[in-house]
Amino acid sequence: MLLKSWLSIAPNSDFSIYNLPYGIFSTATLSKRIGIALGDYVVDLHKIAELGFLKEFSFDKKKIFLNDFLNDFMALGKEITVPFREKIQQFFLDIPENNDFKNQKDAFLFPQKDVTLHFPVKIGDYTDFYSSREHATNVGTMFRDPNNALLPNWLHLPVAYHGRASSIVLSGTDIYRPKGQTKAPDAENPSFGATKLLDFELEMAFIIGKNNELGENITVENAENHIFGMVVFNDWSARDVQTWEYQPLGPFLAKNFASAISPWVVTLEALNPFRKSSPSPEKPLLPYLQSEGEKTFDINLEVFIKPENSEENLVCISNFKDLYWNMSQQLAHHTVNGCNMQVGDMCASGTISGKAENSFGSMLELTWRGTKPLKMSNGEERKFIHDNDTVIMRAYAEKNAGQNDNIQHKIRVGFGEVLNKIFPTK
Repeated sequence: MLLKSWLSIAPNSDFSIYNLPYGIFSTATLSKRIGIALGDYVVDLHKIAELGFLKEFSFDKKKIFLNDFLNDFMALGKEITVPFREKIQQFFLDIPENNDFKNQKDAFLFPQKDVTLHFPVKIGDYTDFYSSREHATNVGTMFRDPNNALLPNWLHLPVAYHGRASSIVLSGTDIYRPKGQTKAPDAENPSFGATKLLDFELEMAFIIGKNNELGENITVENAENHIFGMVVFNDWSARDVQTWEYQPLGPFLAKNFASAISPWVVTLEALNPFRKSSPSPEKPLLPYLQSEGEKTFDINLEVFIKPENSEENLVCISNFKDLYWNMSQQLAHHTVNGCNMQVGDMCASGTISGKAENSFGSMLELTWRGTKPLKMSNGEERKFIHDNDTVIMRAYAEKNAGQNDNIQHKIRVGFGEVLNKIFPTK
């Protein structure tokens, strides 16, 4: 169904009338509050409520909307947040019934260029999965046996580890090159210093919007009732630190110095037009992991490297739908032992790599451990990320929506970007 807004929105905007992602913003005169991105604007939900346009919703709007985080809004449950989103969408449709709302737009619309965006959710816990078969195969080929790249458990369960929630930061935050122990292959003892192999990992993350009690598991069939929305996620990694420290317990200092997210949370409801089926499992799955129907999404992913005083270089084109394990399977496995998820908890996908070399989601893979450097437009080469480089990740879903007045229209739901510049070690 074609939707037309009375607000002017560029056709290639990430924040179309079909999207309506949530975030936290402030202005020079307004405190932190919940907003929705629409075109080049942010919609102030508290102002809309003050004007009397949300009377059918009985929750405490001042408490919910004038909030530093989305957690309380998400916790209202989809029985409220889904019709609420539909109501906001209806307000912005180009129909005569919305003339009164439209005439008061100056009270609740703020140009995005004039607002400050803040971290959108209060994260209690963070889990990082390892769900791309292509990525796991590439890493296993490089570091273990090319003929037996996947570990025995990989095709039977979504592998994951618990990460550090406090060092997840917002897009735009400066990242300082981390320090740690490393050990050269020919060295007898480790050395200490700044990582020489700083890497990005292209990921998406989902955010929990509904608790489950301790001892209660979430099923694959019911998982999406617990998932509010998604963000782009850059899981920064120090590869040389990781190689030395990760056995036998896995990532630690190589990962916990920083991960970064995009500021706008895109709801699963906005992604419904882009549903896809996950890849067919190669091995029979235990009943609690069996997944039917379209439980993943066709989301285009891009990574750019921008050297200082130079232009962006596109280095990766991947897609979320290629993940072997979907979000519902990840959440079902996470809670099958009774683990209690809480509103605001974040689960990242793991590096998202495709089959083509230009779809590999990390420098480790793109340059094959530095043996195939990437050429930048300024003539420089990159094996891993240099100081003063900026890494930018973008994500969007897009499909044709039909013709109207001989014009081909499209549905576009974007996530914006997650951008970080690397600075030398403090």
